Amino acid sequence: MGFPGTWMTESESVVYRVVPKCACSTIGQIMYYSDHGAFFEGDIHDAKGGMHKWALDESQPLISSNVTAHKSYAFTCVRNSYTRILSSFFDKICGIQRNGNRYRDKLVSTLVQKYGIEVGGEDGKQEFDQIASFRRFLLFARDTIRWRRPMDPDIHWSAMSGHVSTFVVNDGRYDKIFWTETFNDGMQDVLDSIKAPNKIDLKTIPRFNESEGHGPKRAHPVEDYFDDLSMHLVYEIYKRDFDLFKYDFKDPSNKMPIGEIDLDEVHAKLGD
Repeated sequence: MGFPGTWMTESESVVYRVVPKCACSTIGQIMYYSDHGAFFEGDIHDAKGGMHKWALDESQPLISSNVTAHKSYAFTCVRNSYTRILSSFFDKICGIQRNGNRYRDKLVSTLVQKYGIEVGGEDGKQEFDQIASFRRFLLFARDTIRWRRPMDPDIHWSAMSGHVSTFVVNDGRYDKIFWTETFNDGMQDVLDSIKAPNKIDLKTIPRFNESEGHGPKRAHPVEDYFDDLSMHLVYEIYKRDFDLFKYDFKDPSNKMPIGEIDLDEVHAKLGD
């Protein structure tokens, strides 16, 4: 299986396990800058050079040997499950993607037909009942994760613990897992722990939110999208994420963690 979703700087100063919808574009650009003194022009996910990625065949032996020997500092970043699934809905379901098309071609038409979801018209910019459509999308997300129908779960709404675990089950070990909600503090801890060719000032770098502007703006506070049934579905899907990464399941309006992440617990529970 190897180390899917793992990126490493060419200098091998640091290793990162990507978790979709958790500041991965910004983190990737910081890693790129730390080696090259400049940001990658375009979406860092499209970069085929300047950084090692498991998706590139030539990078796999280098990543494998680094991670299994724990040669470099390794980290990942997580996010509140309520805001993450909402972000996935507005970006991937309602939004028009960089290529000018809907995400995964026929996915949205399937959702409209089978789940009665509205997405804001052809361009994603028309008004629609965001709350009702999101709750229907949540049923779809649960169906993909629980029963793998009408399709396999997408990486953007599959559980974070699933992404994080692939690194652990193949003998990788994290030195740091931090929250997007306290991004600067967490990322600074990483930068302070590595020797990178170029220094980074987190206060001045841009945030590379590649999904911003793809879809309609969220019209309501986060908690308005989650009634009792929706909260039950979220907990069914993401129970392990709430438990391991210390987020507040009981209060969708509280995006901040309510405890400290225990790395030993993460490795023990995800390494089975």
